[in-house]
Amino acid sequence: MAYQAFDVKPIAGALGAEILGVDLSQDLGNQEFDEIHQAFLDNKTLCFRDQSLTPDRQVKFASRFGQPDIYPYIKSLPGFPEVIEILKTEQDTMNFGGGWHSDTSYLPQPAMGTFLYALEVPDSGGDTLFTNMQLAYENLSSAMREMLDDLIGVNSSAQNYKGGRAASMKKLDGMKGKFIESSEVSVAEHPVVRIHPETGHKGLFVSRAHTTNFKGMSVEESQPLIQFLSDHAVRPEFTCRVRWRPGTLVLWDNRCTQHFALNDYNGQRRRMNRVTLRGDRPV
Repeated sequence: MAYQAFDVKPIAGALGAEILGVDLSQDLGNQEFDEIHQAFLDNKTLCFRDQSLTPDRQVKFASRFGQPDIYPYIKSLPGFPEVIEILKTEQDTMNFGGGWHSDTSYLPQPAMGTFLYALEVPDSGGDTLFTNMQLAYENLSSAMREMLDDLIGVNSSAQNYKGGRAASMKKLDGMKGKFIESSEVSVAEHPVVRIHPETGHKGLFVSRAHTTNFKGMSVEESQPLIQFLSDHAVRPEFTCRVRWRPGTLVLWDNRCTQHFALNDYNGQRRRMNRVTLRGDRPV
């Protein structure tokens, strides 16, 4: 569509766009926000450069899209329960968010969207990759799509975290003291093919990061197909790459994308503030 309030610069053919000419530190008019929301649906991942956002302004902007949620595993910033800080220090070798995934798909109502704001970034590296899960679904054979339409995936917060999520994340120097101790594992069943509630488009909703098996099938039976779909979904032609600068805000639609925070900047700092929006139950 033609946008009247700002310019849109596509990042890649599959998804992603930079929004030019918008100052998110100021209140947005209804037309301006409506066009941003439409650009969000059209492009699935939006990038705003050179922003100056306090936690309060970040929450206020996110609230125009929906209800900010409380992330269950990390302590929030003081005074801002909806905002968490994600920090990798010079001493860390692991990062937070490495591996393709959709945020909180192990919850009954996974996050609708994520708003990530860059405060400190490395001189090089630390990019984030995104993939279009609707495009991935559409490029499967008709027989495969028909089979997947009836499958339910079992998603777990403990998948790939030996000893539990908090135990693994406590190894990160930058996240020490931020993780909430809990022995509970979140498990949720969701359709492998999800219908976007606003656009009606179908997309894959499965990942090796969080999906353990298909309902009614064993892990051993399920894993070959989970691995195939996970590899298929991140083919280069379905993806885009966002390079961060301080003051960059990126928001993405968890209902139809996955993302991967690259860990290629050891010895450097990367500090972000994150807000997630409460989602609905996938159908």
